[in-house]
Parts: sequence; C-alpha cells; structure tokens
Amino acid sequence: MRAPMDFDVLVIGAGPAGMAAATRSAELGARTGVVERARLGGTCVNSGCVPTRVLAKTARLYREVRTAREYGIVVHEPAVDWPQLVRRVRSTVDRVLEAKGYDETMRRLKITLLEGEASFTGPRELLIDGRTVTAASIILCVGGSARRLPIPGAEHAVLPHEVLDLPQLPSAVAIIGGGHTGAQLATIFDALGSRVTLLDVAPRILTTEDDDVSTAVTDGFRSRGVSVEVGISGVDGIDQHDDGLELRWRGTDGAQTARVGAVVMAAGWPANVEGLGLDAAGVATERNAIPVDDYLRSNVPHIFVAGDANGTSMLVQAAVFEGETAAENAVLGAHRTTPHHLLPEGGFTDPDYAGVGLTEAQAKERDPECAVVVVPYGAAERPIIDDREQGFLKLVTDRHRELILGAHAVGENAVEVIQAVATAMGAGTDVATLARVKFAYPTYSAIIGHAARAAVRGAGKDSW
Repeated sequence: MRAPMDFDVLVIGAGPAGMAAATRSAELGARTGVVERARLGGTCVNSGCVPTRVLAKTARLYREVRTAREYGIVVHEPAVDWPQLVRRVRSTVDRVLEAKGYDETMRRLKITLLEGEASFTGPRELLIDGRTVTAASIILCVGGSARRLPIPGAEHAVLPHEVLDLPQLPSAVAIIGGGHTGAQLATIFDALGSRVTLLDVAPRILTTEDDDVSTAVTDGFRSRGVSVEVGISGVDGIDQHDDGLELRWRGTDGAQTARVGAVVMAAGWPANVEGLGLDAAGVATERNAIPVDDYLRSNVPHIFVAGDANGTSMLVQAAVFEGETAAENAVLGAHRTTPHHLLPEGGFTDPDYAGVGLTEAQAKERDPECAVVVVPYGAAERPIIDDREQGFLKLVTDRHRELILGAHAVGENAVEVIQAVATAMGAGTDVATLARVKFAYPTYSAIIGHAARAAVRGAGKDSW
C-alpha cells in the first residue's frame, strides 16, 4: 500500500498554466500545492505579454499623436521619456497582478504555496527548498525562457524581458528572431523612433501564421523603413565599440553588418527543464520540451505537462486551457483533450495580425477544393474613418462554403476581429448563419459580415 501523499496534486510553476491548473484542481476538491521560485503570474504577467502590451500601447499612442494634425489637433512634436515609460510598465504589471487576485484565490481554495526551486528525487517525490514533498499527481507548468545564441559577443545582447533594463531608448536596434515576440518588438522600437533591423533564418517572419499574413506584415514593416532580413544563413557575432554594437550576419548577399545601440535575441523558447531532475522521475524530453499525449500526460502517466513546457503552443490562452485540462485529467482521470484549432492567436504589431483555425495552406493540403475569400479592410467604413484601411480578412471554408475552417486578418484591431470569428467557430456557426448576423455600425467587426456574405455569394480569393 502506497504511503499517504502530502498532496493529491502538486503544480510546479505559477504562471498562466500553473495557476489555472492549481485553481481547477482545488475546485475539484483535490489537496493542491503550487511551487513557485519567483513571482506569481509567471513570465507572461511579469516580464512578457503584459509589459509588451504596455509598450505596444505606448507605440500606438505615439503614432496617434504624430498624426493628430490631420484631424485638426495642433500638438508639438512628441518625445519619448524612456524612464517614465519603464515606470508605467512596472506599475501596470503590479495593477494586473492585483486585479488577478492570486493570493485571494489561493486562500479561498486552500491552495498551499511552496516557495523555492523544485527538483525530482523520485517519480512522486520532489525536493523543494530543502524539504521533501510527495504528490499523487504532478503537473509541470514550468514555462520556457528566451535563450542566447551561442555566438561570439552574445553577452552584449539583451533578451526580450531585459529590454526594460536598457538605460535609454536606442537610436538603432537589431532584433534576432521574427516570431511573435520579435515582430512586436520591431513595431514598438520603430514606432518610438529607433531604426530597426529584424533578422530570421526562416524564409519569412511569423512562420506559424498564414502566408498572406506574413507577407502583409512584412510589407507594412518595410514601408515604414524597418529592414526585414529573412533567409539569412546565420548570425556570426556581436562586437562592442565605443559608440555601440556591431552585429554581423550572413545574408542572401553575403556578409552584412549593422551598427546599433542594442541587439535583442528573440529566437527560441526552450522549456525550463534544467535543474528539475527529470531523470529521477523517468520523464523524457525531446527538442527542448517535454512531449505529452492527447491528455497532456508525459511518458510517466501521473506527471502532466501544461503550457510552454510541452512545446505544443507558446500562447497564454493555450496555457490556461491546458492547465485546466491537465488538472481535470489528474483529479478525475484522463478524459479531456485540448483541441487547439479554436484558440485564436495574434500580435499587436503595426499592422496587427491574428488568426484562428487552419491556414489557407493547411486547408488546401487537406482539401485542394476548399474555398478562400479575402476581403480588404476598406470594404468596411470604420477602417476608412480611422484612416486604417491597410489590411484584410481571409475566411477559409470547406468546398461547400458551409464550415469555417479558419480565419486570418491583418489590420487595426485584427485580434478582436478574429476573436469574434473564433467565437462563431466555437459555437458551430456555419457561413450562411454568420452572413446573416447584423454587426454594429461602424465597427471593425463588420468586416466579418462582408467576408461571410462574399463566401455565400461564391466570391473567390481575388474577387475584390
């Protein structure tokens, strides 16, 4: 007979996945503990999504102020107060943490917080700050972290969460990595007045997005002077000089360099598995992550993995979804899966981008006869009113134009537009029903109605 355990469920990590897992486990009546080595909320709230969104808001405000004269508002040329911006970010993080009420939730549900580093000493045993703790089920929500490339001079670069530690806004910045984080930082620095170079070894930025989304965001960047260097062979090194840094890389035209005030490394996001002692528990890793089955179980059935650490998705909404799912499976038995195709994703760039479901390429791989409709943002009046016509909404449907397989947008408030489509998809709304929905006027979401009606009419991708 197995000895009594300290916890029914022990969650490692108190970020979005971890807090969701701990909360759900406790709600189901499990004796729940959560281990955190830093601050509740994880990377997202403290140094990732929330700070980045504040910076994006600042960039947007800066853009609006600079175009205010077009609307008859006389303003002086704006300037960025970097120290004040950093203070604003920090205070916003504190406000978000207060609003989330993690401490109150843990008190209410009697969740035990264990502060410190956790390391397995056996399949159900962990050493936490010198104390041995046992649990019947364990949910790993350890997240991931940015990494420095193994190149000469890497110590001169900053990681995304270190951007706020820069003493001043750099006049020029190079960003290595054209994923979600790199693209958003490129927009922020460009809007605030820095000269930006964005590099990636991939043939395009935003490789997880629809091809047309990637192209449109790239075109938007380049139209504002951002240098987008894709398909590079590699980064050779960073040299420090009296007047700043020099980044060296091999591009399509051979060796190239850029003199900048800062280099940001935003390439890669390996799971935080170092020091966990996974070997002691028999947990397998693969490609900087912990692989899981459909029920979020690792190769050790009572050890679940949710969030970035399993390598499935690096999105907060996915982490929360998986955290809740892992908790239910740990407490009630493996029965629930996490269909990620209905999870919207996007970035607050300029222009914004977002998507949900299958991309056009993925849908055509499954069925070459699937239907695709693309409607320009200018088909709706609100983008014209706001002088933000740049962009489009793409609907991907089955060949009969009944089921919505995916939706992708580029343009102002694209994330909110796609969220509305994701809600329709989650409710099982077909194209014809969506076409009959009446949207408030004038709104960005009205573009959804235009696209749905175009799909019903049989319009094609190039009909507009």
